[in-house]
Amino acid sequence: MKRTVIFDLDGTILDTLGDLTDAVNFALAEFGFPPRTGEEVCSFVGNGVRKLIERASGKEDYEKQEELFQTFRRFYSEHCAVKTKPYEGIEALLKTLASRGIKTAVLSNKSDLEVKKLIKGYFPRLFDEVEGENEKAGFPRKPNPKGLLEIMRRLGASAEETVYIGDSNVDIQTAKNAGVDCISVTWGFKSEAFLLENGAKFLAHTPSEILQYLENE
Repeated sequence: MKRTVIFDLDGTILDTLGDLTDAVNFALAEFGFPPRTGEEVCSFVGNGVRKLIERASGKEDYEKQEELFQTFRRFYSEHCAVKTKPYEGIEALLKTLASRGIKTAVLSNKSDLEVKKLIKGYFPRLFDEVEGENEKAGFPRKPNPKGLLEIMRRLGASAEETVYIGDSNVDIQTAKNAGVDCISVTWGFKSEAFLLENGAKFLAHTPSEILQYLENE
């Protein structure tokens, strides 16, 4: 079984944040409030969605805020929830990996500030060990494997015992360039044929499938 798992799922997280923004703005529009940008929604995330709705509406009418929140929930449930559902299992996956002594880390090519906004109250355990991969930090952007290799060095992990989990063909190439296997997560929204053609070792639709792959290694 692989002893080190390194994630790069921040692109998917940002896509999820876009869905959250769509749902918030739909609810605000229904009640005549101005829309919020994705960046503004991101800054509210640490306070929870209900607090976001309250602050975005800027009103003291709690009954109206409750209606607005329920509108948000209906839209989110109908149009967005299925895309964020896989993350309900990420927390359990990380706890299971930790209980088995498997080292985990997260590699990101987003700017530190952008990722830190997501850390605050939004999948916090997933981003416990962010290592920014960017030119300012001295780590060239992917598919250059320098950032991935540096994390492996810090963790004392060899290529043979490491698996890289990403959500794009660039992540697959990064893993190839570092000499490690890549699990490509699709969550059912990406072309599996395309990911396989680019060299994904395994396709995972859910966190439990990631665990299943690791157990069978």
